[in-house]
Amino acid sequence: MKLAQTFIEGSLDAVKAAADGGKLTVYSVARPVSPDHPVGRSGALVNFELASPAFDPASSGASLPNFAANPAVATGSGTPGFARLFRADGTPIADLSAGPGDTEIKLSAISTTPDYPIALTKFLLRLNEN
Repeated sequence: MKLAQTFIEGSLDAVKAAADGGKLTVYSVARPVSPDHPVGRSGALVNFELASPAFDPASSGASLPNFAANPAVATGSGTPGFARLFRADGTPIADLSAGPGDTEIKLSAISTTPDYPIALTKFLLRLNEN
């Protein structure tokens, strides 16, 4: 996970609290250098809206957040490359790896197709990768 500059010195609990009411957007490949940079060439594949609170107080960094809906309906077609976690106001919190292998975000399918449901099956916050 790469944290936005605002969260570099923060704790896992601070990251989880900042996600309250936010969203997680999964993108195709071409991850920006950091969450402080806009997403350029990557297309949004699916958006997961987070509840408030986004995480149960006793949850670990490996717990699925509380979603408004999971599965969500895909908006784009492609293979996941990364995901960006946003605050409720749209401010980026962190970029996370997504796809097959040892990634922080896993979906129920290898790729997405518009208008079809896709579930988030793994969500792992690892602060040591910044």
